[in-house]
Amino acid sequence: MATVESNLPRILIAGGGTGGHIIPALAVARELKSRYNAEILFVGTARGMESRLVPQAGFPLELIQIGPLNQVSLATKLKTLAGLPLSLFACNKIIRNFRAQAVFGVGGYASGPAMGAAILTGVPTMAFEPNAVPGMANRIAGRWVKAAAVNFPPAAKWFQNPEVTGIPVRPEFFAIEPPSTDPPPHLLIFGGSQGARIFNTLLPPIVPSLLEAIPGLTILHQAGARHAETTRAAYESSGADPNRWQVEPFLDNMATQFARAHLVLARSGASTVAELAAAGKPALLIPFAAAADNHQRSNAQVMVQANAAVMLEEHQLKQPELLLQTLISLLKNPAGLQQMAQQARTQAHPKAAQRIAEILVSLI
Repeated sequence: MATVESNLPRILIAGGGTGGHIIPALAVARELKSRYNAEILFVGTARGMESRLVPQAGFPLELIQIGPLNQVSLATKLKTLAGLPLSLFACNKIIRNFRAQAVFGVGGYASGPAMGAAILTGVPTMAFEPNAVPGMANRIAGRWVKAAAVNFPPAAKWFQNPEVTGIPVRPEFFAIEPPSTDPPPHLLIFGGSQGARIFNTLLPPIVPSLLEAIPGLTILHQAGARHAETTRAAYESSGADPNRWQVEPFLDNMATQFARAHLVLARSGASTVAELAAAGKPALLIPFAAAADNHQRSNAQVMVQANAAVMLEEHQLKQPELLLQTLISLLKNPAGLQQMAQQARTQAHPKAAQRIAEILVSLI
């Protein structure tokens, strides 16, 4: 890789893995590029979403070899630890050749070695933590970073110089107006890009009773590409009025779908929670129980404490009747939903990308 000679800010962004890490990182990269004309280099792994999304966004990407440490077998953990020195060496070489003036670790496999190499060589380092409970890389590096941007206040204790900046969310979510109370209510069931199997399994059997209890209710269920057909067949088998429900593998314009919804049933990944807050949407959140460090429960709990959401945990759904009665109770209380919507907005951060970029540049 050629040595960079420009006097513009040079910022290396490391990590990724899931959309919750790499999508906000790309928003910050765009802000750095447009506001400061910064030179950006991403560092990631071939297995993460960054390998596809970063080149699509027009940013250069260097790949390193590093495996997982959290929630893996002892053999996998030992293999990762054995390869860590080589990962640190690779990141040190990338940082040196790029002449990075600051390193921004966004969590994920590549984040740890890159932040570690930056800290060891004295390059100012900033961490980004979207979840209420930091991942392993950020928990380890947090005490050594120069600054940290967190989405939820409970995460701040893990870092030096933390600031609750929130997660960058697309502007169209902040522009959403509350839906009119005149038309019948609309329920959006959103399981993330892959869909949520628990939603696909639990909803079809209770939909007839839900539609009967809430006159005029319509439902849009995003089931994921792998499960859309079986979920649609389950809805059809339930006998529910086909004019009042719709099952789709993907939802192209999420802001538009959020705008229509009076209530959202969703997981509680960091990006989903941030979009709910930005849009001012009341939610019934069901955390993914297998998420690392149970961080989705912690994310949901923040929204519950703000009176912006209701939470049910997976172990409570062995009896689907609880899910049904919770949905009915929420949808029969428009005033309560409006109050939840107002509280959701209090958790939003419309200038998150701008503030994170400001902090990063201030470290140089």
